[in-house]
Amino acid sequence: MSNDTTPSVMPACVEPAVDVLKNINPMKILFSLRNDSTQLGTNIDNNTQVQTSKILNLSNKKLSDQNLRRIAYSLKSNTTLIKLNLAGNNFGITGIKYLLIALQSNITLTTLDLQNNKIGDKGIQCLAEFLYDNTTLTTLNLGGNDIEDKGAYHLASAIQHNMTLKILNLQNNNIKDEGAEALAYALENNSILNTLSLGRNQINIDGIQHWANTIQNNITLIAFDIEGNGISDDGVQYLAYALESNIGLTTLNLGRNQITAEGIQFLANALETNKTLTSLNLGGNELGSNGIEILATALQYNNTLSTLYLGRNSVGIDGAQHLANLLNHNTKLVKLDLQSNEISDDGIQYLADALQNNITLKTLNLARNNIGDKGTYNLANALEHNNVK
Repeated sequence: MSNDTTPSVMPACVEPAVDVLKNINPMKILFSLRNDSTQLGTNIDNNTQVQTSKILNLSNKKLSDQNLRRIAYSLKSNTTLIKLNLAGNNFGITGIKYLLIALQSNITLTTLDLQNNKIGDKGIQCLAEFLYDNTTLTTLNLGGNDIEDKGAYHLASAIQHNMTLKILNLQNNNIKDEGAEALAYALENNSILNTLSLGRNQINIDGIQHWANTIQNNITLIAFDIEGNGISDDGVQYLAYALESNIGLTTLNLGRNQITAEGIQFLANALETNKTLTSLNLGGNELGSNGIEILATALQYNNTLSTLYLGRNSVGIDGAQHLANLLNHNTKLVKLDLQSNEISDDGIQYLADALQNNITLKTLNLARNNIGDKGTYNLANALEHNNVK
């Protein structure tokens, strides 16, 4: 993939909206906002606060493109705004154009939440052009905007040039392998972005292979969420290989990716050498007791991983016994999530026995298992000698 040339930044997207904003009359609009020190649940009939607030929450107000035009007019006068939340409204590309012309001269905004609107790939193109020259925005939430591969491509081009954006949420956007490839390539040329969420998209083995190549060498990305895609065991193999040499990633979410015991073997091998990963989410996969045994064995002497999510993995009695063996040896794990895992009283007995000697685990989630009176008693007895909550 070749580098893009810089497009004609803002004018192509926002010029049609400029005259409208110049000529609009001030209007009184009802807002619910939160200022920098106190959360206000009060509706106000005055746009003065829109012009002066540092933190402005306009989420879930059913704002249309025309509503956003009025908001944009007021925002042009705001010189203190730091956080703007417009999530869960109803505006699309026209509304984005109004918003961007208002923010074009803004030098204070650091956080922008636009999730669950109707921006689409054309609206994202305008936003991406805005990001080329923006020097203040550090957090951008674009989840649930149906941007697809075209929108991902526009964002990827902007990410290669932007020097301030650190956190980007692209969950639930119908991004497939081609869009994932574009974003992965962009991160090879970006040393700023440290948190990226691509959860609940349609990224499969080909897409994750490109990401594995990026993760292998990237030292800036510290949190990567790829939950709810189609990675499968083959995709995990690529990621595991990358983790063996990665020295930056600390948080990885692989939940709901059809990973079985076969795939977890690749990951277990990587965890024996990886020295930076501290949080791993494998919830909602298909590990079963065999996969749990493989993972538990690999983690017995791991000295970095402190948080492990294993909910909804059919752990059962045998899996609980393997996890008990892990807790008998591991001295780093602080949080363990085992919710919805068909663990009965017999499985709880194994865990309770291990907890009597484990002095590092602080949080254990056993919600929605098959725990009866006997299991409850054994847990209570173990917790008399332990700090787990």
